[in-house]
Amino acid sequence: MSHVVVIGAGQAGSSCAAKLRADGFDGKITLIGGEPVPPYQRPPLSKAYLLGEMTEERLYLRPEAFYADHKIDLRLSTRAVFVDPVGKMVTLEADQHLPYDHLVLTTGAHPRTLPAAIGGTLDNVFTVRDLADADAMAPAFTTGKKALIIGGGYIGLEAAAVAAKRGVQVTLVEMADRILQRVACPETSDYFRALHESQGVTLREGVGLDRLTGDNAVTGAILTDGTQLDIDFAVVGVGITPATILAESAGLTLDNGIATNAFGQTSDPAIWAAGDCASTPYGGQQIRIESVGNAIDQAEAVARNIMGADTPYAPEAWFWSDQYDCKLQIAGLNMGYDAVHVRADGDALTHWYYKGDTLIAVDSMNDPRNYMIGKRLIGMGKSPAPAVITNLETDMKALLKA
Repeated sequence: MSHVVVIGAGQAGSSCAAKLRADGFDGKITLIGGEPVPPYQRPPLSKAYLLGEMTEERLYLRPEAFYADHKIDLRLSTRAVFVDPVGKMVTLEADQHLPYDHLVLTTGAHPRTLPAAIGGTLDNVFTVRDLADADAMAPAFTTGKKALIIGGGYIGLEAAAVAAKRGVQVTLVEMADRILQRVACPETSDYFRALHESQGVTLREGVGLDRLTGDNAVTGAILTDGTQLDIDFAVVGVGITPATILAESAGLTLDNGIATNAFGQTSDPAIWAAGDCASTPYGGQQIRIESVGNAIDQAEAVARNIMGADTPYAPEAWFWSDQYDCKLQIAGLNMGYDAVHVRADGDALTHWYYKGDTLIAVDSMNDPRNYMIGKRLIGMGKSPAPAVITNLETDMKALLKA
């Protein structure tokens, strides 16, 4: 009987195991997770869960009973420490050994942390990646406290929004020239800058952190321009690094994460990878897409290919972020865009990214209808003229049939 071992019980790992069963795989499936809880959603950790609007049980992707009911051996609080690709054996903690026929690495990523030399190991300095992180920081988010958010990406901005809604005095610093510089156009940055400032958040762009201060717990911060702040806690949102230690132990090729081919296989054909830890071929390079949608789609593609589908995975990126009363929805990959066209209709706003004459991505703020239309147009390979897209008289739904 064939045995598939999946290491990493997050969105990708859970999706891969479930898809194998849904498509009729009748061999053994073992899903290994380092945390003590069943696979759960991560995006709400820095949104609804941190606000207290979502319980832990509602985070779970599936009821815990699902795994036993579908004969998936879910091993929680368990960590893999070594992979022997020659003997097709995974070594677990306590020197346990688990043989496999196919191994799927869905090990995710680790949040970047600050060096101890600049105060990164002081108490009340938090990152946001897993349930334990959210639980640890939640008590700090109380009215009247002062927070420093380090990093103006989505995680930092979401944490700032939650803190501000909780009555925390928030200062956010972003070393780059503008927030969201790595992932979005200036127009989207402008929108969210104005949104946060309207909620009382102090944004400092082009300014970094020199160091955090305090004896045991953080009490202050010194910025690169010499500004000194009194703070009660800090949240570090400066990106993630793919978790590749097991891949390295197996001697797999790394390239912006665990390198896979178009089918999800690594440099060892019996080992596959999906989710935040994995890079896939796109446009002549290996890219990683840090999103729930990619984790699900890529993991399910791996499951199908383990069962012999032999179908390449075509990335279709989509992402969302909730900040205050704004829902940002993103579709497509904006790499290499050379123009952004704006469609604004009241509070509904969408930025359309073009590369030459080709529509490649959209950012929608409180505009779900045009987000879905943009997403479908990109998937269909259709690129209406910008003048058509931005004309409020255009019947946008009709563009899908043109």
